[in-house]
Amino acid sequence: MIRLVDKAVRDWSKMMAFSLTQFFRRCAAALAIFSLLPVTLPHAEAASRIKDIADFEGVRDNMLVGYGLVVGLNGTGDTLLNAEFTRQSLIGMLERLGVNTRPSQSGTTNPTGGTDTLKPKDVAAVIVTATLPSYTRSGSRIDITVSSLGDSSSLQGGTLLVTPLVGADGEVYAVGQGQISSGYTAGGAAASVTKGVPTSGRIAAGAVVEREVAANMDRMESVQILLRNPDLTTARRVAQAINAYLGTEAARPSDPSAVRLAVPARFQGDTVALLTDIEQLRVQPDQLAKVVIDDRTGTIVMGENVRISTVAIAQGNLTIRITETPQVSQPAPFSTGGTTTTVPRTDIQVDEGADKKLAVLQAGVTIQELVTGLNALGIGPRDLITILQDIKAAGALQAEIEVM
Repeated sequence: MIRLVDKAVRDWSKMMAFSLTQFFRRCAAALAIFSLLPVTLPHAEAASRIKDIADFEGVRDNMLVGYGLVVGLNGTGDTLLNAEFTRQSLIGMLERLGVNTRPSQSGTTNPTGGTDTLKPKDVAAVIVTATLPSYTRSGSRIDITVSSLGDSSSLQGGTLLVTPLVGADGEVYAVGQGQISSGYTAGGAAASVTKGVPTSGRIAAGAVVEREVAANMDRMESVQILLRNPDLTTARRVAQAINAYLGTEAARPSDPSAVRLAVPARFQGDTVALLTDIEQLRVQPDQLAKVVIDDRTGTIVMGENVRISTVAIAQGNLTIRITETPQVSQPAPFSTGGTTTTVPRTDIQVDEGADKKLAVLQAGVTIQELVTGLNALGIGPRDLITILQDIKAAGALQAEIEVM
């Protein structure tokens, strides 16, 4: 009996030792995983979702435009003698509503067929624009923008009459109407203030969608993913991320701007679910080495891949400052022969840029090193634009320069 108990104690001790060993091994593995998190998380956060760098075929907006009349303006409408299209539109609108605008026996007829007494100052001709989002259903409302077409000075307080909005195919997709919200102008005889643009306004939910853009995603057998910034490397990375998620070679890049995705059998009839999962996948987009320069504002934007070969840079400007400070010389008090004269005083300063030094930028410097080196020379944005163009001309700038 004692032997059995002793054997049972030894077996239990071995089992506990084994369990503790496994427990500590698993703790060590967990700690190793957690120690890697600070290294891997930033890389994951740097990647972008596919929905942020690409669009899906068929999911697109459509532009709408229309011509209409705005009424109810406080004397700021079009001058009908200067805007004949406004006059003709007003006559046509009134006649469609059953109002006779033909000349009466007491009225005089002008060459356009209207009467000289038709001179309202509260009507303006406008162009109405809108964006029809993808897959918008009939009966939905969209925002519209109203812009003056004639010589109206303000659309504030006006009401847009029923205006059909057509697409590029000439079909009516929405109808707009409503109160316009625009900027204003206020002032008096000596001063005035303007907020916003009084001749352009907006009507929130001012148009009702009448026609839907025909599209059915569930019947798609393949979907094309369009990159917003075309790039071969990015297109391949997108395809690889999709294939890794689906576990099959369903996606392949067809060109730098598009990736063709064949809908797998398990997603047939449920393309929306497929695209919902795919658009959340993260990809590290690649980019060209490019320097964008805006000469008007002196703005310079450089990508992280911009590199420069070994080059020496010296920058100095010759600046001449001439300051005139004339002085008035007057005769002594109670003198009889003196006169008041102006004595010129000229101060000339010449700055030859002697404090500017020659800087050497080694091959393969990063954008941070480039900016630091040029800033050390005391170079401003305007001079930096010229220097970057000269470095490119010398063949030492491995990047594309785009001047806006």
